[in-house]
Amino acid sequence: MPQNNETEKFRRGFLGPRDEQGLYRENEKIDVRGAASSVPAQDAPIRVAQVMGKMLGGGVETVVMNYYRHIDRSKVQFDFLVDADSTLVPREEIEDMGGGIFEIPPYQHVFAYQRELRRLFERESWRIVHSHINALSAFSLRAAKKADVPVRIAHSHSTAGKGEPIKNAIKAVLRMQANRYPTHRAACTEHAAKWLFGKGVDYRLVRNSIELGRYSFNAGEREKCRGELGLSDSTFAVGHVGRLTTQKNQSFLVDAFAELLKVRPDSVLFLVGDGADRKKIASRARELGIADKVRLLGQRDDAWRLYQAFDVFALPSIYEGLGMVAVEAQAAALPCVCSTEVPADVDLTTGCSHIELAEGPGRWATALLEASTVPSRGLSPSDAFGLKAYDIEASAVELGDWYIKLYEGAVKQ
Repeated sequence: MPQNNETEKFRRGFLGPRDEQGLYRENEKIDVRGAASSVPAQDAPIRVAQVMGKMLGGGVETVVMNYYRHIDRSKVQFDFLVDADSTLVPREEIEDMGGGIFEIPPYQHVFAYQRELRRLFERESWRIVHSHINALSAFSLRAAKKADVPVRIAHSHSTAGKGEPIKNAIKAVLRMQANRYPTHRAACTEHAAKWLFGKGVDYRLVRNSIELGRYSFNAGEREKCRGELGLSDSTFAVGHVGRLTTQKNQSFLVDAFAELLKVRPDSVLFLVGDGADRKKIASRARELGIADKVRLLGQRDDAWRLYQAFDVFALPSIYEGLGMVAVEAQAAALPCVCSTEVPADVDLTTGCSHIELAEGPGRWATALLEASTVPSRGLSPSDAFGLKAYDIEASAVELGDWYIKLYEGAVKQ
């Protein structure tokens, strides 16, 4: 297949065909006809191409990696197709588990993006392509269809909301193609499925499951983590985890926290994550004179520990497909205050409540303080039962079985 300069420019760091150990030989360019096939030999695992878009440490990447860590990799293996401008690709972990990483042009370069995807799909002969880029899956699955990939899964992880007019306009156009190229559909909630695929369309519910035991509340870990953060026993810690973007609405949370400080000055707001709005959020905290009370911790890989240290969790998003961080927080028996734009699917325990953003920062401050009055930190039997549906061990078995069923169906065709 002819190459062009634009495509080649973005293929630096591309990991080529697998060697005898199942690893990839870096930067090797080969013709499609000589490619190693992703059709498994007898007893070899099925290889599924996971189209990830940009890996920036967000929720979707966390979901897919959770499944990859817990799926039976002797039966199903993942290969990750990531945009070349990704900043947080867990390369070493993926390769150690037997997965492959393919860097492709960023999706903003639409034509180069689709050319490279089609080239890879034809060369690697994946029977299953699972695309996680929401409305943008129209591009990746179009390329997969042109390459005659028999199983093409579009996965809806999110929705849309106010405050992002340009992005929403693009989404609206792409949603019209949402059902044109996939053979199968998946979503984290019914809300996310209806948003992308419309009403009455069949889809598979694939929950944003987590390792529940890892998040379980531990008083000793709480004391240790609060000490590391410099918190006294009496300090009221408000926590939030998420990309610093318009969608997650951290600027509103800073305003609400400023109101909270008027009532309880011995409080600290922790924002865990990074993103385009970091400077804006820091600037807003300075304007309100509370910069010393707002701590931006950046990207962290120990959120499970931080949940132990917090006293209440806030998720004021303007839209969500689910809001997986609220599931994590509830698994840690942490009271949660979410916006009404966060789907009710996230209400897994009695400690989760929803407040309209229109009620304003003052009402949110009150809600955060009221949530913290829960008498003890722990899960009731009913709370534990509600969380059980998000157990990654069981969910990974279900996903693996689905992949195998789809693969076997494709082979018979």
